Order: sequence, then structure tokens, then C-alpha cells
Amino acid sequence: MNAGRAAVALVLTIAAAGCGSKSEQRGYEYMPDMTVSVPYDTFARNPVTKTGMTQQVPVRGTIPRGFLPIHYARTPEDAERAGRELSYPHPPDAAAVEQGKRLYETFCAVCHGASGGGDGPLVPLIPNPPAYSSERVRAMPPGRLFHVVTFGSGRMPAYASQVPAADRWSIVAYVQTLQRRHAETAP
Repeated sequence: MNAGRAAVALVLTIAAAGCGSKSEQRGYEYMPDMTVSVPYDTFARNPVTKTGMTQQVPVRGTIPRGFLPIHYARTPEDAERAGRELSYPHPPDAAAVEQGKRLYETFCAVCHGASGGGDGPLVPLIPNPPAYSSERVRAMPPGRLFHVVTFGSGRMPAYASQVPAADRWSIVAYVQTLQRRHAETAP
């Protein structure tokens, strides 16, 4: 029994000595590279990688999070094809239409006007954009409208880099709401 107490006392004494703050030497590191790793700047050379570059090129076919590939070009043929092939990823609800209205007021109303009549405040400075009530625009399916918002048309710029795809669909839903309102009020 006395030897057991002596062993416990010895272990406690060693543990207490190891916890002292006066020692200049830190404890032993089992894997020092895990504690202190060598940082490389993004554009710096890196001897560890195959290419010698720190920043690597994404694997072919990689899609950034939050983006979907669009396999269409900015051509009239692809705009027609988009009209046939693309449709809403989710049926638009009231929240999507409201989001579309906010985005429309930000990006579209300056040219197309608040009600989509092609009479926005910039119209004196630019050629009139088509009114959403025109026969040509009313005949456009949602996929074609999405293509126009994505790639632009005529003097209209592309908004793919500024507006995410889900928000572009919301704009399309709001534009179709404006078209329905105009059709209801037309004589």
C-alpha cells in the first residue's frame, strides 16, 4: 500500500513540474508540421504541387457553387431554342414574383419603364425598348425571356454576371405578371 502511494505521489510531482511556467522549453511536438505549417501566397510559386503554382486550375467540368451551366450562345437561334427547352426550375410563387419586382425595379425599369411599356427614364437617350405588351414579346415563352435577360438582346446588356440564375427567373416571372396585367386592362 505504501509503494502505491509513493508511485501516485511521484506521478503527481512530475505532472506538477511539467505544468510550471518557468520552463523555456515547450513540450515535444509529435507532428510539428500540423502545428506550424508553411503558408503560401495564392499566386506564389509552390514547390509541393505538380505545376509549381499555389493556386490550382479547377478540374475540367467543375461548376462553381451556386451556378448552373447554360449551354446556349447569344444568337437568335439559341434564343429560340431556349424558348423551347427552358422552363421555370420551380413554379414561381408570390415571393419569387416579389423578388422579381425588386430586381426589375433595379435593373430593368430604367429602360423598360415601371409597367413594362418601354417608356423608362432613359428612353429619350436610347432607342425605345420593346413594350412587354407588344405581340412579339407576349409570344415569348419563359425560356426565351430568360435567355434575353441572361445574354441581352439588341442594345440590352447581358445580366448573367450581375444577377444569379434564380433571380433572373424571378424577373421573368414578374415580367409575365406585367404582361398579364396589361392583357387584363387592354380594351
